[in-house]
Amino acid sequence: MTKDFLGKVALVTGAASGIGEAIAVQLADRGAKVIAADLNGDAAEKVAGAIKAKGAEAAALAVDVAKAEQVEMAVRFAVDTFGRLDLGVNNAGIGGAAAPLSDYTLDDWHKVIDVNLNAVFYCMKYEIAAMLKSGGGAIVNMASILGSVAFPNAPAYVTAKHGVVGMTKSAAVDYAKKGIRVTAVGPGFIDTPLLAALPAETMDYVKSLHPIGRMGTSEEVAALTLFLLSDAASNITGSYHLVDGGYVAL
Repeated sequence: MTKDFLGKVALVTGAASGIGEAIAVQLADRGAKVIAADLNGDAAEKVAGAIKAKGAEAAALAVDVAKAEQVEMAVRFAVDTFGRLDLGVNNAGIGGAAAPLSDYTLDDWHKVIDVNLNAVFYCMKYEIAAMLKSGGGAIVNMASILGSVAFPNAPAYVTAKHGVVGMTKSAAVDYAKKGIRVTAVGPGFIDTPLLAALPAETMDYVKSLHPIGRMGTSEEVAALTLFLLSDAASNITGSYHLVDGGYVAL
């Protein structure tokens, strides 16, 4: 396997399972030193342990990304542990409550916006400051298909993911000449343990929303993410990339 991230230090949030875990593992397999950050610190430790068992370098950290001071601490931890920060994957997120906008509670609104939008701002704020000291870097923000289209009964989630796409473009423009690239990825419905628990008829419906006839995998999202982080994508910044089996094309 090509070690094209050798010597790079990566911070991945939401790294304890699903898409974040796949990204952390693939980065480590390709030579990066990885900080696996997650609200579930024990699960993040398992991911980091599995990476280290294969001979790569990793560390785990329990982080609530909705709290700016904890995000600042996570970036500082990455620099203190491995000496620098080159790559950021801002993947942590929640689904939130399901209700039409006028019925959405203020508490549910703030929870989704705090985790899915404000946290991305916190992550980029501190990641970019560290990357400027290291001479540049690359950031991928995990948006969603709902960063460009709507979905019933998800006003907070749709708003947050649209905001992530806009924030990505803004940061990319601000730092393009300073050696930092910023892009966003928009997964469709991804086959994770959470969705696997759905009733069979619901799963069939979700699959039918994708012209390709199936849900995507965490590994497929990770593959796109790693491409965007890599030097092969050196002329790509400020853009939003779908991995959705054709969902948005309908």
